[in-house]
Amino acid sequence: MDRVVTLDQVKDHPVVAAYLEGGNAHLGALGYTDHGQRHAKLVASISGNILERLGYSQREQELASIAGYLHDIGNVVSRPFHAQIGAILAGRILEELRMAPAEIAEVMGAIGNHEPEDGSQAVSAVSAAVILADKSDVHRSRVRNQDLHAFDVHDRVNYAATRSFLRVEESERVVTLELTIDTTISPVMEYFEIFLTRMLACKRACEFLNTRFQLNINGVRLL
Repeated sequence: MDRVVTLDQVKDHPVVAAYLEGGNAHLGALGYTDHGQRHAKLVASISGNILERLGYSQREQELASIAGYLHDIGNVVSRPFHAQIGAILAGRILEELRMAPAEIAEVMGAIGNHEPEDGSQAVSAVSAAVILADKSDVHRSRVRNQDLHAFDVHDRVNYAATRSFLRVEESERVVTLELTIDTTISPVMEYFEIFLTRMLACKRACEFLNTRFQLNINGVRLL
């Protein structure tokens, strides 16, 4: 018999915790920024909030939060194709929790299509919310390397971002990523050099949600 699976039940699953911790450790060994519990919790929260602000059902909000929390578990296997790997792993976990098959399919699709570098695009409202939440998490707290002189461009841009906020204005149907970047650490141009693909993915995700995407850096609207 199917169950109404909640985000808290997913968080409490021991396999989920192990996969998140393992994947984050693997990425740390490869020199990537943090992809652990902090990132998972934040993406889960923002994903659900986006759909709440835009008037989607409470269940769709919960599914977006679940997909957001699980979106990076594929890193426990490999960084390449981690979205697709994560979708399969998540499907198995949610089957064990006895989530309804249609809801499992919704979550799997969102996880498998959250990575713009492989050409993925939003395939549902849940998917679009996860893309926006994931790609808006640019912040110095994600940087593991404490030696500023050894920063690569990803470390530098993330460390320079002292504030990141995704503002959803439901009445105007506008989603704005507001960033504060310390330009003494990284020029704004470097942000675009490494994150342009992500911003285009956010734009397409907003279009799926019948909204408009804007980017504001240091009080200046750039998109």
